[in-house]
Amino acid sequence: MTRTMKPLLVSALALSAGLALAAPGGQIGALPMGDFVCELPGDATGPAGVHQAEEDFTVVNATTYTNFEGRGSYLLTGTQVVMTSGPKQGEKYHRISANFLRKLAPDGSDSTLRCIRRVTNNR
Repeated sequence: MTRTMKPLLVSALALSAGLALAAPGGQIGALPMGDFVCELPGDATGPAGVHQAEEDFTVVNATTYTNFEGRGSYLLTGTQVVMTSGPKQGEKYHRISANFLRKLAPDGSDSTLRCIRRVTNNR
């Protein structure tokens, strides 16, 4: 093997290893840490959203959430968040943006429940 071929071989192996590690549902990621406040849509005669406190949760690190019932783990792949253990085990969410999740209905469609991460301007 020549000296010029070695760097090419190393590059090709590194690239193929990266492709092999890709998750089937998309790239593995993490939600931003903080409180996710969940609500159902309101109407024109009242508030824009109706808080659903029992659905709220807090992301405490790259794989863990807590709520009033305890703590558990989640997995973010692509745009889907799956609660893999704990009190919300089995629940799934569609990640619309970094701070906005939509809970998935049993058939996999977006439900009306939305969870928004609290930031400075929405407390």
